[in-house]
Amino acid sequence: MKLQSVHHVAILVKDYEKSRHFYVDLLGFAVIRENHRPEKDDYKLDLAVGDLELEIFSAPNAPARVTGPEALGLRHLAFRVDNVAAAVEELTALGIEAEPIRIDPYSGGAFTFFFDPDGLPLELHE
Repeated sequence: MKLQSVHHVAILVKDYEKSRHFYVDLLGFAVIRENHRPEKDDYKLDLAVGDLELEIFSAPNAPARVTGPEALGLRHLAFRVDNVAAAVEELTALGIEAEPIRIDPYSGGAFTFFFDPDGLPLELHE
């Protein structure tokens, strides 16, 4: 088997409309498909940014994350940007708080974290 690339990442969200607004209206993801699934009484939203697809499933009764990014499972999603400082300014203008910018000791690139409406850690990395 030869894996070619990551096709998509799926996340569960508590408040569908709030998360849709965050990812589409604030972060600028493009909507590929949006479907209500009456048999599950939820929504499935397929989004795109670059070559990545992000699947969002509404799950209002899912358990909350046990801890921050150090919980087992998906640790965080990281997005490449040209300039972390400029991206943080854009987030701040949108009312989204980011952690202080740090330098990755291994890659030498600047990076920071911010969080989606459900507390999922999102990283910006140069």
